[in-house]
Amino acid sequence: MELKDTLMEALGIEITHVSSERVEATMPVDGRTRQPFGLLHGGASVALAETVASIGGFASIDQDREACVGLEINANHIRAKKDGIVTAIATPLHKGKKTMIWEVKIVDEQQKLICISRCTLAVLTK
Repeated sequence: MELKDTLMEALGIEITHVSSERVEATMPVDGRTRQPFGLLHGGASVALAETVASIGGFASIDQDREACVGLEINANHIRAKKDGIVTAIATPLHKGKKTMIWEVKIVDEQQKLICISRCTLAVLTK
């Protein structure tokens, strides 16, 4: 997976675990990911959520015959975060032939919930 010149590189997202049943990644809360009021930007959380869900989808398909793309994402921002690191944990809720739904929990260093997201992926034939 090429990270150079990607949103993942720009936001400092680091993948720490990948399987077809769980993906984890970290992201710093710093100048790259804060909104002007000093808090973690909701858009950065959504970018992190879609990243881990998409990687989980990719790990779940026949990569020679299929592609996996984001179809819809939603997020509820539960708690503010000013600095440190957040961790996203993605697990599948549904894996069908044409769609997948992944739940993503973004937590802080004390495992407190910062954001909860659900991402629907489309599975396409190449």
